[in-house]
Amino acid sequence: MAWFYEEGRLSREKILELSLQAAQEAMNRICRTPEKVLLLPPDITRAHSGAGWITEYLYHFFADFADVHLIPTLGQHVPHTPEQNRWMFGSVPEEKIHAHDWRDGSKIIGEIPAEFVKDISNGKADWAIPVSLNKLLLEEDWDLIINIGHVVPHEVLGFANHNKNYFIGLGGKDMICASHMMAACCGIENNLGKLITPLRACYNKAEDDFLGDLPDMYIQLVMAYDENGELGHTGVYVGDDLEAYMQAARASREQNVSIVPPLKKVVAVMQGDEFYSTWVANKAVYRTRMAMADGGELLIIAPGLKRFGEQPEVDELIRKYGYVGTEKVMEMWKKEPVLQDLTHGTAHLIHGSSEERFKITYAPGHLTREEVEGVNFGYADYEETIRRYDPTKMKTGFNVMPDGEEVYFISTPSAGLWSTEEKLYNRV
Repeated sequence: MAWFYEEGRLSREKILELSLQAAQEAMNRICRTPEKVLLLPPDITRAHSGAGWITEYLYHFFADFADVHLIPTLGQHVPHTPEQNRWMFGSVPEEKIHAHDWRDGSKIIGEIPAEFVKDISNGKADWAIPVSLNKLLLEEDWDLIINIGHVVPHEVLGFANHNKNYFIGLGGKDMICASHMMAACCGIENNLGKLITPLRACYNKAEDDFLGDLPDMYIQLVMAYDENGELGHTGVYVGDDLEAYMQAARASREQNVSIVPPLKKVVAVMQGDEFYSTWVANKAVYRTRMAMADGGELLIIAPGLKRFGEQPEVDELIRKYGYVGTEKVMEMWKKEPVLQDLTHGTAHLIHGSSEERFKITYAPGHLTREEVEGVNFGYADYEETIRRYDPTKMKTGFNVMPDGEEVYFISTPSAGLWSTEEKLYNRV
């Protein structure tokens, strides 16, 4: 069972109070006098969750008597700059914040057997998944490890966070690649909004088999929109086992999944200080695809967009092959060595395609028309787009433009999931 939880509209002050309670509970249950503490917050793409200022608060609480370090759980995202670390984690010293190196900073400690993967995926995937994790996590003698994260619908794991912090956030290349390809083979629309997806089941097994000796616990956050369209915290769930995640995921499923009619036109905003690549900005595609009407259009306003991949080799892969649909990508995967090597990128190409069912248009702050159309997306001029669809004037949900056009506006797609009733409840 979770150690404790609190639900309802929660202020920043209340969340910090609960964070202190979580730290004290961890000391009572795991280590009474920790001398070395590791904090594992999300990266900057989850900054809106408040995990940054929670982490800053916990850092200063423990730093009075312990050596405290942070590893933002980047996965293969670009490491933060010092300026981004200051923006997200405030006064935490830069030398205490360590960038995860997904290529060279991990080591393999075991594997999820191919037989288990095949069984749990109903034969969609049949390969072993190496369990490859950050060396600093594994090789230092931590007295206490605290995971801080936002539980929200997710395209790979059904819902984000919990042991995703380890197996993707601090995962090595081989684990990230094998995991993402497995999830892609299971189908993105079969993953979204499910409490336990096939990949989540694999991670749960890996945590049981290989991480049982870690002195760790979880602080899980849930957020939702209020009646005024404002995004705020609605739950904090604390514990050291799967139940803390399950309670948070059930709350997220209840609060973060919006049932809508088929939507012909969606305008979504990916914040410029969080989303710099389509690798992360495509959350707008993932979280709305089950709501999009056939022949509809998803228009993504992305002022920070300046690249496609988070890493140069993945950016090059996306530019070369584009978001061309599952069938074509799978055909290329069988014969293209780079797609076989960077299978997390191959899976991303599948996830980011509308399968030609609806149009995806980007209004980017930095990329050119040629670049955007080169990866099989539509292009819209940024300045013209925000003049017509001004995010500061539109409300969450349906809006009618002066010329009578009806659009559905989403200010923070990464905070939820939108779906028709049929697609949510009548799937495999």
